[in-house]
Amino acid sequence: MKPESGASSPSAQAQLRAFIEKFGPADQRLIRAVRSAVRKRLPTANELVWDNYNFFVIGYSATERPTDSILSIAARANGVGLCFIYGASLPDPKGLLLGSGRQTRFIRLESAARLADPDVEALIKAAIDEAPRPFPRDGRSKLIVRSIATKQRPRQRPVKSSSSAAARRGSNRSRPNRGVSSASPNRFHAASAARSSKRR
Repeated sequence: MKPESGASSPSAQAQLRAFIEKFGPADQRLIRAVRSAVRKRLPTANELVWDNYNFFVIGYSATERPTDSILSIAARANGVGLCFIYGASLPDPKGLLLGSGRQTRFIRLESAARLADPDVEALIKAAIDEAPRPFPRDGRSKLIVRSIATKQRPRQRPVKSSSSAAARRGSNRSRPNRGVSSASPNRFHAASAARSSKRR
């Protein structure tokens, strides 16, 4: 679905608030805190917003083009991450970046304070230095809603009742222990969100 708002319009601001409010209270606070920290670090970057099927994404670009984005915040019900759109080419001596694609990497964020970590800041600085387009030294940024998916995955974790949890515990006692699968369905896939946002 195409967005109804123009760049940095009151409608765009209202839509952004509505997108974030789909998440649980703790995730709302985390998304807002991370966004505030990234905006402070990139004050002239345009914010390009996608409310996609899998992810809510805010990309940071020197222009209005998604291909010029270097970072994005990607959130879904089970986590928030910071994506480095060209992370595969960034120096990462501490091995912080996750993902195995040809281009995008990401880090998980439990708190916005992680962005102040010197090693994470070094990654952000490297991403800025290697940006396809340099960011303006001054001027106002724009908030642009790029697309809104009609159908979306739930943005909040399902609430587990005590009775269903007890039933599962009883069921698990009767089953042989086969170990924990490494292919958990709740794994965080921020890299795929960044690629999806770029294609749009």
